Amino acid sequence: MTDTGWNIADAFETIADQIPDALAQQQGDRIFTWAEFDRRADGVARALLDAGLVEQDKVAQYLYNCPEYIESLSTYFKAGMATVNTNYRYAADELVYIWDNADVIAVVFHGEFVPNIDEVRDRVPRIRLWLWVDDGTHPCPDWATPYEDAARSAPGRVQGPWGRSPDHLFLLYTGGTTGMPKGVMWRQDDMFRALDANNRRRMPPEQDLDALEARVTKPGPKGMPGAPLMHGTGLFNAISTLMIGGSVTTMEGRHFDPVELLDTIERHGINSMAIVGDAFAKPILRALDAEPDRWDISSLRVIVSSGVIWSKETKDGLLRHNPRLIMVDALGSSEALGMATNTTTAESGGGTAKFELGPNTRVVTEDGRDVVPGSGELGRVAMRGYTPIGYYKDPDKSAATFQVIDGERYSIPGDWAEVLADGTVQLLGRGSQCINTGGEKVYPEEVEECLKLHPTVHDAAVVGLPDERFGQAINALVEPEPGHTIDAAELIDHVKAHLARYKAPKHVYEVDSIGRAVNGKLDYRALTELATARTGSS
Repeated sequence: MTDTGWNIADAFETIADQIPDALAQQQGDRIFTWAEFDRRADGVARALLDAGLVEQDKVAQYLYNCPEYIESLSTYFKAGMATVNTNYRYAADELVYIWDNADVIAVVFHGEFVPNIDEVRDRVPRIRLWLWVDDGTHPCPDWATPYEDAARSAPGRVQGPWGRSPDHLFLLYTGGTTGMPKGVMWRQDDMFRALDANNRRRMPPEQDLDALEARVTKPGPKGMPGAPLMHGTGLFNAISTLMIGGSVTTMEGRHFDPVELLDTIERHGINSMAIVGDAFAKPILRALDAEPDRWDISSLRVIVSSGVIWSKETKDGLLRHNPRLIMVDALGSSEALGMATNTTTAESGGGTAKFELGPNTRVVTEDGRDVVPGSGELGRVAMRGYTPIGYYKDPDKSAATFQVIDGERYSIPGDWAEVLADGTVQLLGRGSQCINTGGEKVYPEEVEECLKLHPTVHDAAVVGLPDERFGQAINALVEPEPGHTIDAAELIDHVKAHLARYKAPKHVYEVDSIGRAVNGKLDYRALTELATARTGSS
């Protein structure tokens, strides 16, 4: 165990002491200063310790976006526990799987989920503490403890008898759209330094709280996670904002609403926002285009996106409403932060799925060679440096993703790309969804993005289905724009006009919704089943 790296609890406490009266969190009319944020986290940390939890016990967060999400996260850092994010859309079996796989001992949950927990409680006997967050739905059950009672106990600064360590873990479970969810294990030191890498005034490699204090001399920017905190895009953005003394604003609604988002930006003067590509940006742009004089969003300077392709056309549309925007399209995942970026401003422009590699990133072939720029060869994006140490309780998958190349350890989550002649990277998609049709590899995201450029298409998903002649055939599920219907032949010709003909769908099916998750991602397994059913009935 190392003792010279960064621990996030120490960092947050330093900031709370430095700017105690500055805003740390807000949601609607609920406002918390840094001093209140820190004091409440101490109270919950004491409740965990009093319940008998020990060093690195796992605590699950079963919550919508709310101040308690980040507050309880700080709690685990203080007490030396490890967090486990929980998708609030999971059904009973999925909840049991993730809490059992993660060895969860305690759960912080919104009252809305009382019936869900009642259904599975006897299947997760390891869990001994349930902390109920009042949301005005179900009352606190007799098997749970009110979170607010703990938060208000104000016991003074709290830490476990084992102290704090940069090696204490932060567990981030993946979405599970290509297999069972996996717990990505981040050391706190690695996570802190990965998130700090893009700051103008970076912290030294060894924990130096005096340096942090000197950096945070006044309140920082106001950030808002448009995406759910239960996923990395929203959560990492929120943590990085707090690391520079900023504040986190969460929306009150529990389903993404571009009108509420724009209202919140204007009301609170939000400076930065995290979204998930076009899944979020297109509805925002439609709202702005429909009522261009309704909102003043001039306070918003930076939008960061990760996880789903963000098209140039949508970025250009947003710039029409706020020419000062800086839009950062980040190639990253739960397993690797900051692999590559694409930055768009009114002056610089920017393309779709075309990225500048970070200093610790390379594109490698399956046998470990670097892809030569302009060669047309494909490879996987690999990142060294501040990366996770593996997947929780899964050494085989850890070995497949976290590999040693040329004596250095790399994270290779599976993003396939081509290196263009100018050294930029054209992102193609995850290999797990790659379609092999007639010996040619086709990446769904490339075809999906092409389909979404058609004016009748709101969203699209592409899957491969068995084909006697080609091995796999490309099938597209298309969600039309409101008021439009889909012309399959027209869309097939549209793809052929923009991409190689073999990448065009063989079949196009109109659907009411392709069912993106709240993190903007697609469930390709469910979509493949849907396409199979549509093929069989056509």
